[in-house]
Amino acid sequence: LDNVFAIVVFSALISLFEGKGGNIFLKVLEIPISLAAGIALGAAAGFMLYWVFKKYQPRATKKGMIVIGTAILLTWLEKFLKPFIPVSALSGVMTIGFILLEKSEPIAHKVSQKLGKIWVFAEIILFVLVGAQVNIHVAGDAGFAGLAIILIGLAARSIGVYVSLIKTDFVLREKLFCIVSYIPKATVQAAIGSVPLSVGVRGGEVILAVAVLSILFTAPIGVMAMNVVGEKFLKES
Repeated sequence: LDNVFAIVVFSALISLFEGKGGNIFLKVLEIPISLAAGIALGAAAGFMLYWVFKKYQPRATKKGMIVIGTAILLTWLEKFLKPFIPVSALSGVMTIGFILLEKSEPIAHKVSQKLGKIWVFAEIILFVLVGAQVNIHVAGDAGFAGLAIILIGLAARSIGVYVSLIKTDFVLREKLFCIVSYIPKATVQAAIGSVPLSVGVRGGEVILAVAVLSILFTAPIGVMAMNVVGEKFLKES
């Protein structure tokens, strides 16, 4: 959910940079509206897909393709409805998964397995395309300044995770693992890192370079930290 919210906010900021947004307050107001509209569309689509799957019982592969098709349709609806009402297609797609899981876990798990196999290939394409757009010289120039920005962001994110866990039943070592698990950054950065460059935002190459730098820096460190913290602080129950 935090990734969806981040992408929605990012889209609003890009709109402001392009000069398409007028009043900043109205653009901020669009964020909860787009999330609510996306959830409503996703819920409707989710219940419809559940009914279709239960009635016609297609194979798991076909179910996966139908879900992908529905996700593409929601993305198209987001663009079609944009002049009238802001819609977050991503929150809608996520809601479809929630509905399917709530109504029928076997169906949801089968669809998830099929989509997981597709994602293995799609993930490779995503990162190759992002890497192909990176200017190595710009990435080198970003250097310590880029790392400083990443570290400041990680520090703020870690504080946010800890604050959100204050009133939970987690003990300190479990809270620490949750904080560490939020360090690796990759998919969202790869998905949106090149957008500023593509729309002509000033400094777009630097933004892309820092996005890639965050992937290279946080992914391996985060995974290693999770393994170390998990082994030392967590116990099976």
